[in-house]
Amino acid sequence: MLKRRFAGRLAFAIFMTVASCALAQTAEPAPKPGKLINAGDVLTGELNAMKAGRGAKKGKKIASYQITSEPRRLPPPNGLCNLETGPETFQLVTTSEAQAAQLKGFFGKAISIKVDEISCAQDAGQMSEAVVTKWSVVTKH
Repeated sequence: MLKRRFAGRLAFAIFMTVASCALAQTAEPAPKPGKLINAGDVLTGELNAMKAGRGAKKGKKIASYQITSEPRRLPPPNGLCNLETGPETFQLVTTSEAQAAQLKGFFGKAISIKVDEISCAQDAGQMSEAVVTKWSVVTKH
């Protein structure tokens, strides 16, 4: 009787192993990398405000913003930013209060920006996968 129970459990374990292997083989192929984004191209996505940090000059607050978009590859040498499909989150670096003011009406909405300089995020404190250091707003509201 014990042999029968053990044989039944062993058969079930083998069945589950074979079934999981079959499922793994029929899984979808790896996602393809996103389109390449170059300087001068337009990036469109939802704009979110991020936690404001402090700048190096007199501890002044620096506003930080993020666009969530489809995956995009960056030009060499950045490529995919160590991601399978390329970055989906892009931090916008503002250089002035006027630039930050341009973005205020777009929180939680779609926005399009012209990208002039972009790179992979490298600093530990960056919460986006890529950083857009020079940009201009294309969308009018």
